[in-house]
Amino acid sequence: MFDRMNLQVLANHARAAAENMGYTLQRTAHSAFVKETEDFTVMLLNRRGETFAVPMDLGATWYVGLTFGRAIEQIKDYKPGDVAFTNDTYAAHVATHTPDTVLWKPVFYDGEIIAWTGGHIHNTDMGGAVPASLSRALTDIHQEGIRFPPMKIVNEGVYDEQIMRIMTANVRKPDLNVGDIKALVGALNTGERKILAMVEKFGKEAFLEGVEQLMDHSEAQARDILRSMPDGTWEFIDYADEDSVEANPCRLKLTLTIKGDEAILDFTGSDPQLGSSLNVPSGGDPRHSILLVAIYYILYTLNPKILLNTGLTRPFTCIAPRGSVLNPISPAAVGMRSLTCARLRSLVFGGFAQAVPDRLPAAPAGNNCIVNVMTTDERSGQRMITAVNPVCGGGGGMPHRDGTNGSGADAAYLKNTPIEITETETPVEFVRYGLARDTGGPGRWRGGLATRMAFRVFSPDSRITARNRDRSRFRPWGMLGGRAAGLSDMWLNPGTPDAKRLGNIDTAVLQPGDVLEIVSAGGGGRGNPLEREPWRVAQDVERGYVSIEAAAREYGVVISGGAVDEVATVRLRSNFPAPTVPFHYGPEREAYESQWSRPTYDLLTEILSGLPIHWRFFAKTEIFRRMEGRSGPEGVTEALAEVRARFPEMPDPVPPVQEAAE
Repeated sequence: MFDRMNLQVLANHARAAAENMGYTLQRTAHSAFVKETEDFTVMLLNRRGETFAVPMDLGATWYVGLTFGRAIEQIKDYKPGDVAFTNDTYAAHVATHTPDTVLWKPVFYDGEIIAWTGGHIHNTDMGGAVPASLSRALTDIHQEGIRFPPMKIVNEGVYDEQIMRIMTANVRKPDLNVGDIKALVGALNTGERKILAMVEKFGKEAFLEGVEQLMDHSEAQARDILRSMPDGTWEFIDYADEDSVEANPCRLKLTLTIKGDEAILDFTGSDPQLGSSLNVPSGGDPRHSILLVAIYYILYTLNPKILLNTGLTRPFTCIAPRGSVLNPISPAAVGMRSLTCARLRSLVFGGFAQAVPDRLPAAPAGNNCIVNVMTTDERSGQRMITAVNPVCGGGGGMPHRDGTNGSGADAAYLKNTPIEITETETPVEFVRYGLARDTGGPGRWRGGLATRMAFRVFSPDSRITARNRDRSRFRPWGMLGGRAAGLSDMWLNPGTPDAKRLGNIDTAVLQPGDVLEIVSAGGGGRGNPLEREPWRVAQDVERGYVSIEAAAREYGVVISGGAVDEVATVRLRSNFPAPTVPFHYGPEREAYESQWSRPTYDLLTEILSGLPIHWRFFAKTEIFRRMEGRSGPEGVTEALAEVRARFPEMPDPVPPVQEAAE
């Protein structure tokens, strides 16, 4: 058994091994989205397929607690040199949408499997109905590209050429897919060598025992954090702007219960699975990594020394009702699950912010827009598809500082691609890329600013996908007197007579000379803006973060001649009302909830949960259509009566208690 010091030595070895895997992948990948943006993961897995080590500064941070067990079990005859893979969401619930190709490799020692190496890459395209495979408008997973259930892609060191041929025949840029997959295989091989080196150093039995101790230690650290929080139950609600092309909001609801060193995250009351691709495929796993991403961020914020592995998920239990947006059934589309996951993270942050308000930040922007361009390179005449820079928003105001500008919290792992590289590899011209003024939520600690990006295309019928467009209606919330952040936006040819606001649309066709401009949301503010020192506000104005008008309107600070007018500032601030609510959501949500109050929506959710799954989204949409001029539970009841009269085929809703009894 390892003592604390030697366990940390093993943890350092494991982390270094995972980081070596990450560098191998990053330096040999072909697509910009992997080698520059770093949308990939690598990890070391124990014999059960549970993650015991990940890099700290490389790749996506979503999958710290990912388990490969269900995928591993679907292949029976592993041999040295084998590599298995899948991108089928519903086959094993390890891949979470079609472009994420997940690979794993057994590590043999003395003829037995002692560990696994694993990881995923986000392929730029996996075929399907739209370039880059992802759009909110898709309604069925079969539209989201070719899928491979768990199978071997490498047999004893030899690639299965038939599988590779099937893949390359169905995707739009096969060289990128093949190149990135082979780069990930190289990373798995690197991890295998590093694991065997650890076995030689520590001994087989000590290594195996040490891996389990790493998990146990991470669990203990997570439980220590929970014990530092008060026991209690808190509710929080947040919305995605649109549930589909029908453009009704999608509600997510959390009931958080903390008792001692355990926590329950109950998502009952969230919307039913959607007729769009915003569904989150958790498979009902009470500790699925995709439901617990916000937990990783919270735990790491409260203890930056916590070991990141599957052990930290053990104190948490998630409840996601079957047939809900957070636990859809096949063949529901799931390609845009990252948009809903961003809102899910804000939801969980809001729950824990009530439990420990002095320790957590306000809402991050929560809309990491990924832009892909399919166009013709006029220099070579070749058709191409590539990812452009992610457009991430600001972080929420922290307990001790302003939110990070342009790279906030839940999207910070997506790295910027240098403009020069993008313009070299893609025939586009950037005309603007920077921070957007007046977009951070006002507060004692200001929210981080949004990102603004605009580029021009040169070829006819250039197709753009801009997935994860959100927060153009419901703002990232502020807390403890801080105010909500600025909204996101997207324009075609801004500043011209032909300017067109695109809203949350995620696909567009551009013609030569067209300019697409995307602005993310900002981060929410934290604390009363009147408590922000005037010199900080003046500094924000000087840096271009805050306009002179917003300094007076939001902070009560008068700037004259580039300096603070102290007398006028005191006078102006004396007229500002004191904040009265713990969270500020912005006027848009306040207006929406004047019609759709919590009791009103709770009744709607109860009605929908009593219907067969395939009727629920339809019924929601039809009820929303009939709510104009209505509000309150009585309005929902009236709208439901009209829907049932119009569609007599719809079954009567079954009360939840009766449904459970059946």
